[in-house]
Amino acid sequence: MSDAKETAREAFAHFARGEFEEAIRLYREAIAADDLLAIAWNGLSMTLSQSGDLDGAIEAARKLIELEPDDPLSHTNLSRLYQQNGMIPEAEEESAIAMRLQMKQSS
Repeated sequence: MSDAKETAREAFAHFARGEFEEAIRLYREAIAADDLLAIAWNGLSMTLSQSGDLDGAIEAARKLIELEPDDPLSHTNLSRLYQQNGMIPEAEEESAIAMRLQMKQSS
């Protein structure tokens, strides 16, 4: 397992314990080591959201979608973040993308 993946796993353990500052630090460290590590971008987005930084969470979620554009859950997550941030048209658009991707995967 790469160092970046191991750091992301450690970050998740901190996230699970509610230690958001340390989780954010470690996710950013993992991303610095491998900026294509989708799991770290996803974790960073979740952790920033839980810590109240919706703008940062949205930015990380957008990066995740750049890395995994065909993942419906990534689009669903971004839709949820947009909703929380009062960005309803954007939330609806991401939700529609997620549904299209899910239907495509199911067929």
